Amino acid sequence: MPPLPSRLPPDAPRWKEECFHKLATTVWEVEFVQHWKNSFYRSRMCLLCAAIMAWLQRCSTHNVDVAIITKGQMSCNPSFGGIGKGHLMREVDALDGLCARICDQSGIHYKVLNRCKGPAVWGLRAQIDRKLYKENMQKEILNTPLLTVHEASVEDLLLMEPEPDRPGKCQVSGVILGDGSRVHAGSVILTTGTFLRGVVFIGLKMHPAGRLGDQPSIGLAQTLEKLGFAVGRLKTGTPPRLAKDSIDFSILERHMADNPPVPFSFLSEAVWIKPEDQLSCYRTLTNAKVEQIIHNSLHLNNHVQETTRGPRALVVMAVPCSRYCPSLESKVLRFPNRIHQLWLEPEGLDSNVIYPQGMSMTLPPELQEQVIACIRGLEKAKMMQPGYGVQYDFLDPRQLSASLESRLVQRLFFAGQINGTTGYEEAAAQGVIAGINAGLRVSGKPPFIISRTEGYIGVLIDDLTTLGTNEPYRMFTSRVEFRMSLRPDNADSRLTLRGFEEAGCVSQKRYAQASRMKAAIEEAIAVLKSLQFTATKWSRLVPEAPISTNRSSLASALDILQYPEVTMELLARAIPEPLRKFAECRELAERLKIEAVYEWHVASQQQEIEEVRRDEALQLPEDLDYFAIDASLSQEVREKLDSNRPQTIGAVSRIPGITPAAIVNLLRFVKTNRQRTEHIEHSRIGRPLPEGNTLGKSKFQNSSLSCAS
Repeated sequence: MPPLPSRLPPDAPRWKEECFHKLATTVWEVEFVQHWKNSFYRSRMCLLCAAIMAWLQRCSTHNVDVAIITKGQMSCNPSFGGIGKGHLMREVDALDGLCARICDQSGIHYKVLNRCKGPAVWGLRAQIDRKLYKENMQKEILNTPLLTVHEASVEDLLLMEPEPDRPGKCQVSGVILGDGSRVHAGSVILTTGTFLRGVVFIGLKMHPAGRLGDQPSIGLAQTLEKLGFAVGRLKTGTPPRLAKDSIDFSILERHMADNPPVPFSFLSEAVWIKPEDQLSCYRTLTNAKVEQIIHNSLHLNNHVQETTRGPRALVVMAVPCSRYCPSLESKVLRFPNRIHQLWLEPEGLDSNVIYPQGMSMTLPPELQEQVIACIRGLEKAKMMQPGYGVQYDFLDPRQLSASLESRLVQRLFFAGQINGTTGYEEAAAQGVIAGINAGLRVSGKPPFIISRTEGYIGVLIDDLTTLGTNEPYRMFTSRVEFRMSLRPDNADSRLTLRGFEEAGCVSQKRYAQASRMKAAIEEAIAVLKSLQFTATKWSRLVPEAPISTNRSSLASALDILQYPEVTMELLARAIPEPLRKFAECRELAERLKIEAVYEWHVASQQQEIEEVRRDEALQLPEDLDYFAIDASLSQEVREKLDSNRPQTIGAVSRIPGITPAAIVNLLRFVKTNRQRTEHIEHSRIGRPLPEGNTLGKSKFQNSSLSCAS
């Protein structure tokens, strides 16, 4: 173990001196396992986020990776963000995750998607320079205090007897490396990407690999299955890479980057690149010739036609592919006689490689070249690497708690594609939560949970742990019930303060900035609401606003700011005092505009949010025997509850097939047992019950019920 620093970093969050001294030990507090050389970047993303989160909590962290030189390498699409995904990026950043800041230092094309709609569903996105991103990420990771990167392979888990009074048949205590040595840890996080029993497909050829040229993990997959984890099978793919100098861009539709570009991180005042130096992306389309080649070649494509024996079934079943990142063959088969768009995306400022987004293929290489040559602008394009498909194992995420800790093996956390997700952003979001909670688990503190009402991260994890998935899960704004409240612009006010106060994962610098911004917004909104005039006076002050002079009631400045034609700058010119100071800061002015637009919508959603939070507060015990409880539930409902293991009444309501009557009956059971428990506790201790909703062990139905505070 390398020597620890003699003093605390100046930008660290609140540290406890006794925790600092505790780190001088030969047992690592949190172990981050990246198992295989050049593994898919999605697994790297959640691994690096997890490692940084645990470090910020003052845990000595240990990252096991076969090849340090490839750390931070983006092995699939060279882009971050998008609709829904951009929200995750902002929330990861609000919790002091790395990817947003590194993107602001490495992007070559920044674009806000969905501008035609409201700011609540805008999607921040950026094309990334692969080389630059890797360099910046390695610089950050390899210079992080208390984070040790260990170049080795991981072959198995170290297990020991479980902790009493917690679910799980055993607990993890470290990992076994390829050379037989052991690394002990208080928590372990697995971020395996597509390498669990991975198989690569190109045409009729298939061979074991987690990625082209890299070996899969067989032993660890077998260990997890022997431990009793339910295992499923998913597929994904990547497109061929094209030589930039062989493409005729002059006849293609050009798409420029935004000017000025919008940064991902709340800490970034601007991105690193000048607006005029950004590279363009280009759009082209498929045609009937492409469709014909694919139809005529289906017998030569194992990835599309492949069936496999699912580990959880006794019959041969098709491996689900992603509806949201489908192969070109899948799109042609699902939507016949249609034209599909393809995006040609640069991989770097000085790179000759083009990533054709939307052209993922697993045809034989010679047929891939035929498809490429049929497409406008690509008639003479040179294929630098063929596209291919990957099939891999994943674990049913319903076996995890909302903290991403396994219910079967204590102190073992999972994040990324092993949980059935796809995409860098989804992996990063899980990595942040797994890292935070792995650190909290070591220190004996309660887990840090984000609910559906608080963030897209909460929706992502709740969907996975409550509903599971049978196809690669991707985040969309349509999955989120409270989109008006959970916007990209306010992720810091939603999560940064919680991250600092409850999880200790946010730096003092970020906390101070978020606090200042929150206070400034609250002050500005109060001032805007206090400025109230008649419609006639507002028409004179701000003629740009289409205000009806027939309006009889007074209107506030916040009401006027809701009009699309009105900005804080206009209001400040009309009423210099006291509005000038709020318009001088561009970020504050933009956020006030968005707050004004959504004020009514957020207020109307608040009652619904409170109802959901009340349901989420009614927690179900993890060891509840649904087949034994005295509640009016059908056998089918009991089976669904036992399979999904919901943690709250709110989660029960989201399980398909659970009837409203079943929810009411289960809720009645929870409340009845709560009242009995309170009565027993009151009688036992002989004094008034403390305020709050915490329940002790229930003496009824062999269960314990609690209501979260």
